Amino acid sequence: MKITPEKTRIGWIGTGVMGNAMCAHLIKAGYAASIYTRTRAKAADLEEMGAEFLPTAGAVARASDVVITMVGFPADVDAVYFGEEGILAGTGAGMILVDMTTTTPSLAVQIGRAGREKGAAFVDAPVSGGDVGARNATLSIMAGGDADTVDSLRPIWELLGGKMVRQGECGAGQHAKMCNQIVIAGTMIGVCESLLYGYRAGLDPDTLLSSIAGGAAGCWSLDNLAPRIIRGEFDTGFFVEHFVKDMGIALEEAGRMNISLPGLALVHQLYRAVLAGGGGRLGTQSLIQALARLNHTPHLLHPSPKNPQSAHPDPPPPPPPDPRRAAPHRPVWCAGTAPCGNPHP
Repeated sequence: MKITPEKTRIGWIGTGVMGNAMCAHLIKAGYAASIYTRTRAKAADLEEMGAEFLPTAGAVARASDVVITMVGFPADVDAVYFGEEGILAGTGAGMILVDMTTTTPSLAVQIGRAGREKGAAFVDAPVSGGDVGARNATLSIMAGGDADTVDSLRPIWELLGGKMVRQGECGAGQHAKMCNQIVIAGTMIGVCESLLYGYRAGLDPDTLLSSIAGGAAGCWSLDNLAPRIIRGEFDTGFFVEHFVKDMGIALEEAGRMNISLPGLALVHQLYRAVLAGGGGRLGTQSLIQALARLNHTPHLLHPSPKNPQSAHPDPPPPPPPDPRRAAPHRPVWCAGTAPCGNPHP
């Protein structure tokens, strides 16, 4: 299939934080789009741009040459493809189905098999880059599927992302996304612990960030999410509930492969604490909230009265010196009385 705005009808399902912006890029490029989402109000701006809202996912499939899904959870993906009036109910020979949701590799393989039975091709193509990448069309796309099919979608990839890499057959894109999320989990706890440390040490957070972001610690999370933490902006970005879902998938897949990922397991539990506190719809930068509470630093969660743009008021005074460090010349293992006051042989 040769994909062009003049000949290719696009179907888009899922118009949340990222899906809306991604679909808008295709419409602006001249593609005719049929759309479906559970909450029609979330697609109002796309309808104003010329997209046609249809009542079911199956109706979208029947009106399209290429159908792209960007929904929330594996259960949503399963329902939107295999439901009574789902995509596969309206799929015909020669179509291309693309799922850009982060879901389980096994579900991607299952959809690919079901698509082939109807003469359609399927590509799993999860993305990284968050809401910023979706708006700016700079997403990193990890594709799994037939090489020719993946390549035929290049005109679409170029409108959505800065980079697309084919990882292998169906399911490989999802495995690559799990690798991405494992890295993000590690960098997020590093970013949040660094800001917490700097705060307690009395450093100015913006000045600190200007130094470390330009060195070996530099990363996407420092550039894009650390400033939101400093400003106290926790309600934008990639939802915690979705990240918890992604880490759960990665841990489950790791179990199947009989490998241990203790770092990921720790971060997963900390994010579950944010989730338990009602933060499921906050951005992933809200991990700082769990760490702030763990360290009895609630002021870190609110803008400073002195500077409303800062999430960090004047830090508390440093704790009193540890009496055990008062006499470094006499180690605790020496004869006599240890610095703690206890007899020591």
